[in-house]
Amino acid sequence: MRKIAGAVRPRLARLATAMKPQVARLRRAVGPQLARVMRATGPRLATLVRSPRPPRPRSRTLRTWQYTAGAATAGLALAAGVVTATGPWDADGQRTAERDRAAALERTGGTDHGSGAGSVTADGEPSPAPSAGSVLTGLGGGTNTVKSAPAGKSAGISGTAVRDLLGPLLDSSALGSTRAAVVVDVATGSRLYGSGADTALTPASTTKIATAVAALSALGADHRLTTRVALEPGTREVVLVGGGDPTLTARKDAAGWASLRTLATETAKSLTARGIKQVTLSYDTTLYSGPDLHSIGVNDNLARVSPLTADEGRTNDSVEGPVARVSDPAADAARKFAGFLADAGIKTSSPGTSKASRRAETLATVSSPPLSSIVERMLTNSDNDIAEALARQTALASGKLASFDGGAAAIDAQLTELGLPMTGASFHDGSGLNRDDRLTANLLTALLVKAADADRPGLRAVLTGLPVAGFTGTLTSRYTDGAAGVVRAKTGTLTGVNTLAGTVVDKDGRLLAFAFLTSNTTSPTEAQKALDETATALAGL
Repeated sequence: MRKIAGAVRPRLARLATAMKPQVARLRRAVGPQLARVMRATGPRLATLVRSPRPPRPRSRTLRTWQYTAGAATAGLALAAGVVTATGPWDADGQRTAERDRAAALERTGGTDHGSGAGSVTADGEPSPAPSAGSVLTGLGGGTNTVKSAPAGKSAGISGTAVRDLLGPLLDSSALGSTRAAVVVDVATGSRLYGSGADTALTPASTTKIATAVAALSALGADHRLTTRVALEPGTREVVLVGGGDPTLTARKDAAGWASLRTLATETAKSLTARGIKQVTLSYDTTLYSGPDLHSIGVNDNLARVSPLTADEGRTNDSVEGPVARVSDPAADAARKFAGFLADAGIKTSSPGTSKASRRAETLATVSSPPLSSIVERMLTNSDNDIAEALARQTALASGKLASFDGGAAAIDAQLTELGLPMTGASFHDGSGLNRDDRLTANLLTALLVKAADADRPGLRAVLTGLPVAGFTGTLTSRYTDGAAGVVRAKTGTLTGVNTLAGTVVDKDGRLLAFAFLTSNTTSPTEAQKALDETATALAGL
């Protein structure tokens, strides 16, 4: 099988190159529809471990070989880390070998992205999440390993060749006065390029890669965040207890996320069974401590950080991106909860703050999807609210205060425990909005390599959550003339700061991790273009 895979990979690479114009047209046609579907389906699509299916054209029919080549090329990116992607392919873009391997293993304990009846136990608790086959397993391989290029190909790329390729691109004036870059072969861990590798610079939102690795390491990929309602004994005080779930939603269509409406319905049932029709409603936000306002102040990019929030405190129907937020997310969520209780026949007082006692009886709970799904949503959409929540959850799991400082300290401690290169690193939040954050290109690539480690499957969501160039998240409208579907990367943008860190599959099927950090840029548009051109160049190695 290895010999077959080695023979097929170069042919697939040549086929992908030949089909690039057709794939570009497919990307332009499919991109907007895929983006809308992702926003609607939430965690059910967030994993991105399967290739997207272009809609069937109505005016003309794609030939089988065109469809297969298009699906294969997009699959190089959408199955993050599948560095030896070969056919045959199913109609939905999934590799037959990958599907058969997943069915044969029949393991449990991985990531559960479903929300059906099978997602809970008989006791109503979230069930252990089933595993799919690893997206990093090479065709024919018997273990979870990331494959290098075929023999002779990997060794053919010298450090000099990479320097000659990237040097002129990174010298672009669009990248400001200070820049750092590292490129690593994920399979071997060997560095192919390094410039300013240990120079600590402002990482902006690439900080979220560190937050994701720390949270998954501390809590586990299957961990769920629970919001509950408790009844104080001997009273009719009902307390809505925030569990720190940043994805809790009050919308009619919860799209697989924990629903505040469902929580109210179940609470009403429990109260009715006890003959209670009127209650005093309180809400508990004591899980977190310290300031709830980020150092940037009131900002459309982030609500006040609270363990109780619905739809991130957004003032419109958006699910991502900057928008005005409510002044008190917890009070807003409690008021909505009161309204849902009223709809279910339970009268309430005006909600007020309180703390649930240890003797309080739990009436109802709702839990988030697995942490892996939350991490993917955070990375794909560069969600600052989720990032700050995960920093605090990491702090709680590490025995620290759930605050900005506690979260930053916990992230640092978790990454240090993983043996990552922390020299120069400095965390002040989980989102990267704080301009005092400092990371190195060396650390960012090390995080990506760690996420691809076969011995740490719980970190895989760090790779599968990265936006796909030209298709998803913050890269949807980028790479229109570049490596669309081949590059997966986390973006970072602050005034004068532009960063990019992720993975790319080169023409021989090898998975590379890269990190580019720049400071003192004057045009974010030009800087992003220069970074995208540099990542695209890696795809041509």
